[in-house]
Amino acid sequence: MRQAKVERNTKETQITVEVNLDGTGSYDVETGLGFLDHMLEQLSRHSLIDLKVRANGDLHIDGHHTTEDAGLAIGEAIRQALGERTGIVRYGNAVVPMDETLTRVALDLSDRPYLIWKVAFNRPKLGDMDTELFREFFQAISQAAGITLHVEVLYGENNHHMIEGCFKALARSLRQAVEIDSRRADVVPSTKGVLGGSL
Repeated sequence: MRQAKVERNTKETQITVEVNLDGTGSYDVETGLGFLDHMLEQLSRHSLIDLKVRANGDLHIDGHHTTEDAGLAIGEAIRQALGERTGIVRYGNAVVPMDETLTRVALDLSDRPYLIWKVAFNRPKLGDMDTELFREFFQAISQAAGITLHVEVLYGENNHHMIEGCFKALARSLRQAVEIDSRRADVVPSTKGVLGGSL
């Protein structure tokens, strides 16, 4: 089983994350930010990655540190669970409709982080979260997990639908990409024989 547990402790946040890439989509999430909890539950359920998150952050300031650090810890747990990334499908993509909104995510578990974010909100907050924090979360998970990640809301009006579509499309893309390819289960999916930008 490809599993990992990560603890991230700073003066701003204390976060523990557990993931199982070969799970069933079960989740147990408490970040102190209700909307972020809801989105992480969507991420787990639709990726089939089991996810446990406990976050205690400086929410008396705002949600920035908790959101970003949760992304970093989840990304690091995914990175550790992937190991050498041997046998994975590597690429994933999904187009997710939510009522009037259509969202597209494409990703490469290349171990070369890069984020393209084409999402324009028309409200400053969703629930207890500033909408600008969602880009920070996606940037953090991309950086820590080593994902080339493209996120785009093709069209939409409802901000809740927009960001939920982003998380669900990320989940569906991850579900594809982390799967073991039965035709090359013992091979790193790269002609270089290694993933990542290091020498």
